[in-house]
Amino acid sequence: MILWRREPIADYLQKPEINADTQEKLKLVLAVRQYARDVLKMNVGGSYSSYSYVDRPDLAFVLTAAPKTELKPYTWWFLIVGRVPYKGYFSKKDAEAAAAELQADGYDTNIRSTAAFSTLGWFDDPLLSHLLRYDKTTLAELVFHELFHNPLYIKGAGAFNESLANFVGGRAAIEFFRDKFGEGRAEHRRALEVWDEELEFSAFIEQLGAELTSLYGMEVPLPEKLRERDRVFAEGKERGAGRVEGNPSHRFRNFPKQPLNNAVMVHYLLYFRELRLFQALYERQGNDLNKTISVIRAAVADGGEPFEAVRGRVVG
Repeated sequence: MILWRREPIADYLQKPEINADTQEKLKLVLAVRQYARDVLKMNVGGSYSSYSYVDRPDLAFVLTAAPKTELKPYTWWFLIVGRVPYKGYFSKKDAEAAAAELQADGYDTNIRSTAAFSTLGWFDDPLLSHLLRYDKTTLAELVFHELFHNPLYIKGAGAFNESLANFVGGRAAIEFFRDKFGEGRAEHRRALEVWDEELEFSAFIEQLGAELTSLYGMEVPLPEKLRERDRVFAEGKERGAGRVEGNPSHRFRNFPKQPLNNAVMVHYLLYFRELRLFQALYERQGNDLNKTISVIRAAVADGGEPFEAVRGRVVG
């Protein structure tokens, strides 16, 4: 249904009822797509050249799960992409039913809504109407993120794929807004600010994950381990609140407000793992995003653990 409803953005822009904000964001998406193709040399195909209206508040619901004393994601296997640490459902009821089964087996679970997806180049992904609710910075990041899945996606390496796409989305948005609006302009400054917040959060969530992993490796009775886990979660939320205090626009301002469990942690570690590693490689390549992507592509070409392959290009 989503793909059937696709309409070229260029045609949709001609409709007289389109308000100014929507027009601006649609034009922004076309500019982002062109920048990804012409400057970053991504194979974008026909993705994000069309618009598709979605007639419900949430596009899909993504389920993640993990054991209660291990930060190891439950995985699902699919023919094209291999094992992935999440599963999407178009029905919230179906997602909740699957979560209930996993909970009965002793897993922590987390369900979140999503407004975007990538078909990894198998189809021309449209811009979904949900995405127009985001600000310009987030919208540009998201489109760059999803477009990057087309040219580079490693089967069975979910955390690497998503975290790398986050890195590319963040850095590409910075360069795009700089080139489009000018160095130091409001749009460029906001993209820089958001990327700094993501780098900071990546370090924070990795540290929290390390504390939990250390705890889970201890030889203590399960009830005691779970009580200690609750303490680590509470302290983590307190530290998280301190990081965003006084900044109502902070990208991660809602982190301290949500219940924490291992499935929530797995979700964050899926998208924000080793961002500083990618940033270090970017700086080593003279702050050249195209060169950085080429080095990463070469590093992972021979297989092996992709994060370690990239690390070898930073310390080598």
